[in-house]
Amino acid sequence: MIQIIDKKLNLEFPLGHHLHCLIAQVPNSLRRVPEGYLLTDPEEKWLQVKAILELVAAGDGNLKKLHFLMLPETSIPYRNFDDMISAVADSFRVNTVTMFGVEHVSLREYRALLERFREDNQEAIELVDRDIDSGDVLEMPVNWCCIVVKEASGTLRVFLEAKSHPFHGEEFLDKGHDLYRGRHVYFFRSRPSCFNFMILICLDYLYRDLYSSNIKQIIDYANQLFFTTRQGLDTLFVIQCNPKPEHPSYRDVISGFYGEYLEDFPGVRETVTVFGNSSSDTSLEGSTTKGGYGHSSVVINRRHKLVQMQQKEFATDDFGGAPVCRLRFGAETRLLYFNLPLHHDLDPRTSRVPLKVHNIMRYTEDRRWEKIQEM
Repeated sequence: MIQIIDKKLNLEFPLGHHLHCLIAQVPNSLRRVPEGYLLTDPEEKWLQVKAILELVAAGDGNLKKLHFLMLPETSIPYRNFDDMISAVADSFRVNTVTMFGVEHVSLREYRALLERFREDNQEAIELVDRDIDSGDVLEMPVNWCCIVVKEASGTLRVFLEAKSHPFHGEEFLDKGHDLYRGRHVYFFRSRPSCFNFMILICLDYLYRDLYSSNIKQIIDYANQLFFTTRQGLDTLFVIQCNPKPEHPSYRDVISGFYGEYLEDFPGVRETVTVFGNSSSDTSLEGSTTKGGYGHSSVVINRRHKLVQMQQKEFATDDFGGAPVCRLRFGAETRLLYFNLPLHHDLDPRTSRVPLKVHNIMRYTEDRRWEKIQEM
């Protein structure tokens, strides 16, 4: 099981006002190599991502209010990793969090990156070193993500997480090519705004064994935080490159997370879960799964009573009868801009529609992002 590491951040989010999130639902074209999975079109992919970064930096419309930017699992060419860091450092506004998956690297390279950002990843280094000391694992591929935080002071914080549970294409009988199992995940606690969040990679949301599960550990951790501080987990972000976002396993975990069937979960009762997937144009070498990608979504507790509706670019539902309200987007390549709901209160003076879609954009042939007028 993963180890949850507590990290404090200096983020001055506006009190009493909802926060804004942008999901970049962009395609991944991946090929299998001995080191894991790499993008087949790194130049084209970087141009697409760069256009997103420039859009956020310009802040046209209400993008100046952006707080969280999500890009999918394995969506950034490793060669452009430093470019991503520089873009956030040089052009993003303060009080922003950018999360993105990067092409697979070897454990040797991942360990070097942890060392480069040692100040923010000290506890993770200790866990990785324990694995390195126990066997010949340095050439194992790592599926990883980066969380770049630009604090209120302008200080840049860089955190790295490795995926702990592989999908079938990342798991081999040959241990040398088998995916390295990540050992940690961060629990970020923002001050002075008291906003707490976590980031997981795809199947880490589902993983369990005979003794426990990742999601139960998160629930227990958030509950303990609630019992001692009266705070909980505000948002759980899950970055994906997932051909089966509607798989029953996701509904099962979501139902257990929000249902509180056997006991109270006050630490996650108000949690907003955001699934940011790659788009339907995604292709994976060697995979027999056709289509299914896309459909990024936002899940909130059923107490919010989000009205069910169907529009061209998104719909709301209860995920097949789960104890939740879900905003489900389409499958195409899109930028999805919405607000994260505030703490819910059964009071007629509060907002009746806690979750609002502010903007949806499409990628054009001339490599621009343009607003879709009719959503």
